Amino acid sequence: MDPSRFRCADAGRIIRAEGGYRAFIPAPLPPRIEWNDDLVLVLSKADAALSELSGLGTQLPNPHLLISPYLRQEAVLSSRIEGTQASLSDLLIDELKEPKIESARGDVREVRNYVQAMEFGLARLNDLPLSLRLVRDVHKELMRGVRGGHATPGQFRTSQNWIGRPGSTIDTADYVPPPPGEMMDALGDWERFLHERDGLPDLVQCAFMHEQFEAIHPFLDGNGRIGRLLITLFLFERGRLSQPLLYLSAYFEGSRGDYYDALQAVRTDGDWRGWLLYFLKGVDQVARWAARQAHDLMLVRERFRGELNGKAKAITLVDELFLRPYLDAYTAAQLLGVTDPTARKAIDQLLGVGLLAEVTGRSWGRLYAARPIIEILERPLPA
Repeated sequence: MDPSRFRCADAGRIIRAEGGYRAFIPAPLPPRIEWNDDLVLVLSKADAALSELSGLGTQLPNPHLLISPYLRQEAVLSSRIEGTQASLSDLLIDELKEPKIESARGDVREVRNYVQAMEFGLARLNDLPLSLRLVRDVHKELMRGVRGGHATPGQFRTSQNWIGRPGSTIDTADYVPPPPGEMMDALGDWERFLHERDGLPDLVQCAFMHEQFEAIHPFLDGNGRIGRLLITLFLFERGRLSQPLLYLSAYFEGSRGDYYDALQAVRTDGDWRGWLLYFLKGVDQVARWAARQAHDLMLVRERFRGELNGKAKAITLVDELFLRPYLDAYTAAQLLGVTDPTARKAIDQLLGVGLLAEVTGRSWGRLYAARPIIEILERPLPA
């Protein structure tokens, strides 16, 4: 790590660790921010968009129909930032009780763990505040049984890690976070900041929280995914989201270079303003995009429920398809609690109105996709 690049004493300090290498110790939060019109405007827009999305979550007839697909798309994109190649379709097919299509099982397992970790964290917020304990517990769920799972899941690291290009060493790395001893002090400061209330706008505190967690990098693996999970958990705990419908990985993944550059510029130059502008623009874009997706998905729901008027079993499957847009006859029978012929009749009715399409081309082991739902879920974030 080149110490000459870390030019801002207010951002933190470079130390020489016991092994002779240099590492960065971030300064405690919050930093001093000079507010100008641009920053105030982007905060105002992000805050309004977030409030609109949160309000939408209270008006939806069944918000769980959106929470599930949104969370799965977030899991795919957040994991993709770390190099995982599984697609949303891979994950959704894998979640069938009897998957008929082979998928990249290792990558899919990582994405499934992300879903489980988020659901676990949201549930734990009912009886535990956002804290270092909760972070460790969520990390344990994230890393269970996947690559990196040997790297002490649920435990903060006791050895040094670093961030750099493939093949880099601790001396050539772009960034070396605090050594274990200093790391625990930094985590203590981070947790105290996490619990502060009313000192900063929630979105600003959230942005600071995320960057500092990434700077501390307290686990041997999984730091990026945990850091992105924390954004949703923070906003949900603060009551800024009535339902967990905001996920920023679509924005981070679509501008991955800018994301990493903005994080690094905080450490090297103390450019908190640049990071805030980047983060808040993302909240604004993603909140508006999520609201549009929710609107379009609900239109699809109402359209097909209307076209299936009187066909009770098929109507029940409509809502189930928002939770799992891929379906086979076995799963349909299990969901409806009916025999195989009755389930196939409901599937035929969904095929007839165009909500389902058969995707295997086989006469046996058929798999069906709710393309109108999947197309909305896979719609990219506007540039």
